[in-house]
Amino acid sequence: MKVYKFGGASVKDANGVRNLCEIVKQSDEKLIVVISAMGKMTNAFELVVNSFFNHKADVEQHIKAIVDYHEAIIADLFGDQRDTIDTLIADLYSQLDEIISQRPSLSYDFEYDRIVSFGELISTTIVATYLCHINLPAEWIDVRKCIITDANHRDANVDMEVSLDLCQEAFLDKQLTVTQGFLAGTKTNQTTTLGREGSDYTAAILANLLNAESVTIWKDVPGVMNADPKLYENVQIIPVLSYKEAIELSYCGASVIHPKTVKPLQNKRIPLHVKSFVHPTKPGSVITNYTERLDLPPIYINKRNQVLLSLTPRDFSFIAEERLSKIFGVLASYRLKSSLVQTAAISFSLCVDYNEVNFQRMIDELKDEYEVLYNTDVELITIRHYTKEIVDKLVGERLVFVEQRNRVTARFVVPAIQ
Repeated sequence: MKVYKFGGASVKDANGVRNLCEIVKQSDEKLIVVISAMGKMTNAFELVVNSFFNHKADVEQHIKAIVDYHEAIIADLFGDQRDTIDTLIADLYSQLDEIISQRPSLSYDFEYDRIVSFGELISTTIVATYLCHINLPAEWIDVRKCIITDANHRDANVDMEVSLDLCQEAFLDKQLTVTQGFLAGTKTNQTTTLGREGSDYTAAILANLLNAESVTIWKDVPGVMNADPKLYENVQIIPVLSYKEAIELSYCGASVIHPKTVKPLQNKRIPLHVKSFVHPTKPGSVITNYTERLDLPPIYINKRNQVLLSLTPRDFSFIAEERLSKIFGVLASYRLKSSLVQTAAISFSLCVDYNEVNFQRMIDELKDEYEVLYNTDVELITIRHYTKEIVDKLVGERLVFVEQRNRVTARFVVPAIQ
């Protein structure tokens, strides 16, 4: 059994869906296909959540944009042979309408999970139905019934023991299945999600629980690159990486792999392939249990939309373990994850992903106990296997707010280039 994961870019239009089907057609093994929401639909559903939760009048306008987007894809794929897909999609829209017709709860995260999840439910319904339409019988599986988590909405923790039997029952005896990335469910049938961009993690969980032969993530790049080809010229593919190196890169912000993806695969020594859905026959990259020293080039990661926060206790007490524990507890309560931390005797600096609403609420909670300074619009540049020449090239004369180096990695917090 193999697991394929396709992200939103791979199914952003009807031609993308057809291309996915061509890739699936080439496999003669049992296959689980994990799919994200189409295109930028997660962002579109987030607009619905925000309007719904804040009682704004434009909810229906946002939903119409979502319906129109998917309708164009359905019309292109199915033409006038659309009775089955229309019935299935109408049922999903009816479920969404029922939620929107109610008064929102007091939990934004709860509402987020049950509304945003429709992006994956719709995309997988379209793809599974189209596979059957072209005589590739595929069974649609609701992953919320198989991967079971706690009720920590938007960043749920998987109960691997409970999920094991459910996943084996749902998937093992099937030749071709289509299921949702990013989504999960609780024991009480509430929808949860595994963290933004969590479809890679879904694929890894399923591979672990089902002892898959491999996982392949299909992307719009030809493999794991030493830099973002949208930002830099003359980038190169890294054909082989160890699990350890992949974990380091994902922690530093490399978007090619979700941070939680590697551990379930490493535990079972399941290789992770990163390949291009544009050129599917090319070898791409593989992440595996490679123990020999790899001669890797400098790898640089630009993490944008960051904010640099500096805290100083108003009573001038030391930044000790107890204070650090409380600070990280506040961060966790607002779903703000640190990308870099640095401590001094009476000050503490950290770089976090910027979420305007949650960040300001966190500042309000901290400012009574701490003097709070922060810079928005900063960028975190990480260079693995750095050299002086690469540091000079990427950082040069730019103002550096915070700098950290060890034997392998150099990191710099700098003002974002406008």
